[in-house]
Amino acid sequence: MLDEAIDKLEKELKGLEKEYRVDLPKEIHRALQMGDLRENSEYRSALDRQQYVKARIGQVQKQLKELSMVSLSSLPTDRVALGSVVSLIDGETGKSLTYELVIPDMADFSKGLVSVTSPIGKALVGHRAGDEVTIKTPAGTRTYDIEKLVTLHDKAPK
Repeated sequence: MLDEAIDKLEKELKGLEKEYRVDLPKEIHRALQMGDLRENSEYRSALDRQQYVKARIGQVQKQLKELSMVSLSSLPTDRVALGSVVSLIDGETGKSLTYELVIPDMADFSKGLVSVTSPIGKALVGHRAGDEVTIKTPAGTRTYDIEKLVTLHDKAPK
């Protein structure tokens, strides 16, 4: 899971750096050739995009640095943490839900991939199988029982 996240971020970084160093300078140069910069929307648009790409490069580099510092040994073996798959039972309806805790860039709620920084992720982190957890979301407050926990250690090749 960490390797997958790192690969995804490295691919994004490579694309952003190409855009920042190759594509955008060409766009800016082409826009400059059009003359009057006061009324040149292509020029302003390219400069705005350049600012965004530069900021995103910084964000991706920071995330890569943080991920490279995460070691499997620093994650708990018996509690919910990054990479854990958590099966929950809704205390009210009895319905079963399963979430995998991921980094924010990989979150996709429709696929059960929940960011560790989301309200759900924050509420689950640090709990064990058998614990009761109260999760506050914009949709309301719910109580769940952690039925099953599979940590990154359990998924790691032995």
